Amino acid sequence: MAEPLGILPLRSFRDTVDKEQFTAARRDPRARVVSKQSFDEMKSHLLELYGDLDAEHSFEDPAGAEVDCVPIESQPSLRGTDGTIAVAPDLGPVLRGEPPQVPAQQAPRAPVNFHRRDRHGNEVYVPSGTIPIRRVRLADMARFATLSDFMRKSAGPSPVPPSAPDPDTGKNHRYAYTHQTVDNIGGHSSLAVYAPTITSDQVFSLAQHWYSGGTGNAHQTLEVGWQVYPAKYGHANPVLFLYWTADNYQSTGAYNLDSAGFVQTNSAWTIGGALSPVSTKGGQQFEMEHAAYLFGGNWWVYAGGTSSSDALGYYPTSLYSGGQMASKATEITYGGETVTSAVGWPAMGSGEFASAGWQQAAYQRNLYYYPTGGGAQWAGLTAEQPSPACYTLQLGAAAAPWGVYFFYGGSGGGNC
Repeated sequence: MAEPLGILPLRSFRDTVDKEQFTAARRDPRARVVSKQSFDEMKSHLLELYGDLDAEHSFEDPAGAEVDCVPIESQPSLRGTDGTIAVAPDLGPVLRGEPPQVPAQQAPRAPVNFHRRDRHGNEVYVPSGTIPIRRVRLADMARFATLSDFMRKSAGPSPVPPSAPDPDTGKNHRYAYTHQTVDNIGGHSSLAVYAPTITSDQVFSLAQHWYSGGTGNAHQTLEVGWQVYPAKYGHANPVLFLYWTADNYQSTGAYNLDSAGFVQTNSAWTIGGALSPVSTKGGQQFEMEHAAYLFGGNWWVYAGGTSSSDALGYYPTSLYSGGQMASKATEITYGGETVTSAVGWPAMGSGEFASAGWQQAAYQRNLYYYPTGGGAQWAGLTAEQPSPACYTLQLGAAAAPWGVYFFYGGSGGGNC
């Protein structure tokens, strides 16, 4: 196996993690880790996460993040299991009112070649039988106060009265979103991908799906979409992200593959990896198509389509510990979310308000959900724009390929 050019091999990377010291990490002006104890917890988590993993190939993504291609059966989420990997259902028949079609077995995972080389000269490809995993570095984690802060996303959409940023970042989430209370086993939309600017005093801007159920501390979610989050990812590019929580963002849940949970089955996508190209105002629009579907005891997530081969992977329902999401969701939500830390809220979507419309404002289209009884239904959504001075949303419906859709976004500011 050839060593990657300009990238520390994964096995050597583990050795450097083991040797890293709190005092050295704190010299980075971006570091926020609060104590040696918190730093050591981060270190222990990384050493456990990567364990005895080895990569068959490594390369850098467009934003400079290291990506390791590891055997699919060795991924952290399969440790402690018998190694059986579920087979994804094809959701095409569901739109015709038929049951999902399940292949007899997963198609062989052929190499995925992106036909380019990274800045070091490494070929950007994923060998057969492996999945690409974005490497999490201790320096990434040390930009957060604690390990739990690194893992946590915080509560989902709720109306918030306009106010200036609060010292408690948890109070600084702002939204423009649509929702429907309905029993469901998933849903679908295509999201325009943009790259809103996030300053050093801001946290993130995203667009996503939420599938959720339960109330209070029993609130549970599955979330998927794109996100610009420089403190977490170390760059200003949008990334494909996942998130889950089983206890209202308290002690469970994690982004992407940052902790065991999501079982990735698709070699064509790097979860947490930079997305390119992105949409431009007044120009070409680039989309991500996502779906979620509960089948066979797993919440499947799809990217780029809804066929079996488009399945990104799955969250086992055992993660929800018998809570609402172990059997179905009761709410579907689609929209945008931003967070700030000190000065003002960042742009959402393209930075244009919903009224700017096509090729100017960001959008989601072709929104439908999967009822518990089978088939698919157009979403009957309610629009919420709790911070209209900063972010707006306009719902609509049209012929294919739009279906139920909405434009959303805004410039942000200091009084959202």
